[in-house]
This record gives sequence, structure tokens and C-alpha cells, in this order.
Amino acid sequence: MSYIEARNVKKEFGEGDARVVAVSSIDLSIRQGEFISIMGESGSGKSTLLSMLGGLLSPTEGFIKIEDIDIYSLKRNKLADFRREFMGFIFQSFQLVPYLNVIENVQLPLAVTHHTEKEKKQLALSALERIGLKDKALRLPNQISGGEQERVAIARAVVNEPPILFADEPTGNLDSRNSQEVMKLLMKLNSEGQTIVMVTHSKTNAEFADRIIEVADGRLKYTETPIRLAV
Repeated sequence: MSYIEARNVKKEFGEGDARVVAVSSIDLSIRQGEFISIMGESGSGKSTLLSMLGGLLSPTEGFIKIEDIDIYSLKRNKLADFRREFMGFIFQSFQLVPYLNVIENVQLPLAVTHHTEKEKKQLALSALERIGLKDKALRLPNQISGGEQERVAIARAVVNEPPILFADEPTGNLDSRNSQEVMKLLMKLNSEGQTIVMVTHSKTNAEFADRIIEVADGRLKYTETPIRLAV
């Protein structure tokens, strides 16, 4: 049984002459613990597909199941709970709150959990230790580098220890050295059991994954198993 399963997934925007088919009849299965890269040109539908897989954008047709649960059959509040428990998200723009320090940014997903303040702090420190930034916990985002900001965003995404990590162009704003460091970190998380689904335009970054899926004009073009790059 697939861990993440998409069947006949389609997404349209607009109506009539303004209708745009962003994703068209995609079937996709992802195994637990797999690292998937989704590639494609700008406007190919890859980020739309990622948003649907991550429970952020409901498909026009088809279904998406995670652990055999049809996620879009859930009520809105239940879907929000499901995302919070099962998924972490990393975005290209980091989306760190500038007036909160590093550890406070990492703690944000824990705000609505049952954990005590002491437990939240300990979970955040543990996440920062995993990414090698525990010593910068009290700095503001503008006091650390762009690569470090992305690593903080990754710590925030995994602080709840979600089984699935979705990443949309996580190295898009980074230079090649910082980009490679982030990819090595994602591989480390994957080796620890994290299922990762990543959108990227970089063939080099895509080759860190177990499998590369290319999307073109809203359809799956091909699936490739690369010779995986070493950490």
C-alpha cells in the first residue's frame, strides 16, 4: 500500500474562456520513507501538485490519500489537524517572523499543541540541534545568514516530528554552497525516516532524491531513478 497516493488528480482555475488546467489527470504513489523530487518548468503545475499533496489546495477531480485516508474528505478543521500532525512545510521565502528570535520562530507550530512551555522550548532546541544551529537560538533572523535562515525554516517544519516533509524550492534563494548544505540536511532527515516531497528546478538538487518526477503542462512526463548523490 502506498503511503501517499494520488489518483486521477486534476486542478482547474477560473471558468469558461478563462479556465486554466494547472494539473491534469495525475496518478502518483509515494512510499513511506521515500525522498521524491518533482521537477518542471515554471507554470508546469509542479507547485500546484505539491500543494494538493500537502492538503493545502483541494483538487477539482480525483483523490489524495495519506495512510489510506482521503484527506479532502475531511472537514476543514480535521484537515487542519491532520496537516499539523502529519506534515511539515518548507518554502523558498523562509517565512520567518523578523521580530521573533530563532527558537521562537521554531516554536510557532507548537502554539496550538498541548505541550507545556517548557516542553515547547525543549522540542525547539532539539530541532535546532538536529540542524546544527542550537548555538544561535537567541539571534534574530536578520542576524544569521540566508542559509542559516533556511535551516531554521527546516527546524520549524520538523519540530512537531511530522512523518512527511513538503519542500517547495527550498534552496531557491541560496547560493550553491548553502544550497548543498540544505540538501545534505534534507538527506540526513530522510535517512532518519522522514518522507520528503520536494519541488525543485535544479537537476543537481533533484539527484539527491530516490526518485525524480518531471511535470510538464500539468501532466507527469516521466519518472527517473537517479544515481543518488552522496551526503
